[in-house]
Amino acid sequence: KKALSIVRISGKDIDGSYKIERALMEIRGIGMSYAHALSFAINQKAGIDPNLTIGSLTEQQLDQIESILKEPEKNGIPDYMLNRRKDMESGKDIHIIGNELIFSVRQSINRDVGLRTWRGYRHQNHLRVRGQHERSTGRTGSTVGVVKKKVLVKPESGKPAGPQPASAPSAPQAK
Repeated sequence: KKALSIVRISGKDIDGSYKIERALMEIRGIGMSYAHALSFAINQKAGIDPNLTIGSLTEQQLDQIESILKEPEKNGIPDYMLNRRKDMESGKDIHIIGNELIFSVRQSINRDVGLRTWRGYRHQNHLRVRGQHERSTGRTGSTVGVVKKKVLVKPESGKPAGPQPASAPSAPQAK
């Protein structure tokens, strides 16, 4: 059988030369330790060697991997490795991957903003949410540097006081 150069898993195109564990890390929401646990579960449940490249797998094996990705808690992945514990809608421990992860994170932030929680307030104002210090790092915008103060000129009769450039005093007006 000829190996595929590009394989599609969970809506993501993956290079077929990657081994299973490395290929799983290409999917958004799957990190290094979770991919390692998944490759172990794939080996235990589906009997697929984790050292095989993802491009050399059959369609049936790829479907088995997709089913393990969709329901990891039923395939031996511990609850503490899942990224959505006690989901607000279902109340279950689930793991969200791909574009669904982006959507659910955005929904959670919008929910916090709508409920006017402190966390939502911090998100809304683009501030740090998790209690980090803000004094020295993470400053946005360009720096001003040193700016020379403008000299205040005494007001003439009938004119409002205000800052005017020191180098060019106002000329008296002709009557």
